[in-house]
Parts: sequence; structure tokens; C-alpha cells
Amino acid sequence: MSGLTCSMVPAHPFIYGLGQKNDTGCYLSPTNAINHIAKKLAGAGETDIVVMMVCAKSQVEFMSLLQLFSSVFPLPVFSQVERMAKTAANLQVTKMQLPGKQFGGLPKPQALSTSTSRAAINAQLIEQAKNSAGSASGIDAMKSAMSGFKSARENALKDIGNKLTDLLGKSVIIWSFTGKGTGDYLAERLQKDIPEPDAIFTLATLFAGSELAPLKGMLHDPTKSINSTEPNNHARP
Repeated sequence: MSGLTCSMVPAHPFIYGLGQKNDTGCYLSPTNAINHIAKKLAGAGETDIVVMMVCAKSQVEFMSLLQLFSSVFPLPVFSQVERMAKTAANLQVTKMQLPGKQFGGLPKPQALSTSTSRAAINAQLIEQAKNSAGSASGIDAMKSAMSGFKSARENALKDIGNKLTDLLGKSVIIWSFTGKGTGDYLAERLQKDIPEPDAIFTLATLFAGSELAPLKGMLHDPTKSINSTEPNNHARP
């Protein structure tokens, strides 16, 4: 999917003005998430779209789905929503904890570092590097560094291969919608039979472009040209 270009519209509880925020957290229903996306489609010309959505009735379930979804499809927006959800959950825990009694005492010591002192240290290190560059020990050090770099590169490539193999074996159950047509037509179809009306945590993302075949290929059971949302679509990398 490296060559894929498309517009992307996320809908999640932490978007200002979209999610419902109160003392207990931020919430967004699937209906409000889909309606938000449908408004973005209004008036658009012929386009190809994919909508992916995860939703839950509890914070714990939502966190679990976000973590799995972002590991299968590691887009920055999904990781960002996962971090926001974790921050919100931690904030609620903090609110429930009573502050401890404050005592006197000095704070923990820390190193002092100014821009001038750092510049002086860097200049000193550069000068030392110049002096040692022409010596035998300097050449040996360079050879050792090159050898270490080669080893690190080989290990990095091996690690990438292992992570890719692990990624290809992952899947997650999501709600999905795919379609092609004018924006108004797609928006109307998208708003029919919205799933999980009782869910209160939702992440829905619209992908829109001229051709989204690579993205549709991630779906284990891709929908037809126009289809209502189905609960048994597995997103895979």
C-alpha cells in the first residue's frame, strides 16, 4: 500500500465538538460517528470509499480493540487514538485517587545543563576526534565502528523481517463498508443499518480516493461494490 493515495477522515470520541465529554470521560456512538463521516461525503463527486469501524460498550473492551486494530493496521491516527484513550483512562484513575499528604524536603537532584556548557563539551569532543582520527588507534576504532554498524544493520533487517512475518499473521474483527459512487449516494447508503446502536465508544475512519483496491484487499471477506456493514470482516495487513 506504499503507493496508495487517498483522503482520510477519522471519527472518534476525542475530536473536539464530535465526542460527548463529561466528568466520566469522552464518548461517541457508532451512529454519530457514521453521521459525521456521511457529512464529509456530501457533495463529493464519483469516489471509491472504505470505512473501517471498531466500537465497544466499555472502556476496557474499547482499549483492547484499539490496541489490536492499531497493531494490525498501524496507521499513525489509530495509534494516536489508542494513546488518547489510555490517557483518558489514566486520568479517570487519577481522579479517583486521593492526594497523599505533602511533606517538606528537597526535590531529587538532577544534572544541570546549559546550552553553552553543552556547546563547550561538543567542541571538546570534536577536537578529540580530530586528534585521534589520524592515529592507528583512531583507524582501528573506525574499523570497529564499521563492523558494529554492519552487525547492527543485519540485526535490524532480521528484526524487520520477523516483525513483518508477525504482522502478516494478525487479524482483527471490524465493521466495514465499501462502495463506489457519488458522495451523496454513498452517504445515504452508509447511514443505513448502522451497527451496535448501544455502543458508546467508537473509532470509525473513512478512506476516499480514485482506487482503493489495495485497502479493500486487507479485508478477509471484502464486501461488494455497495453493501451494508457486516460484522464478520477481518482486517489484515
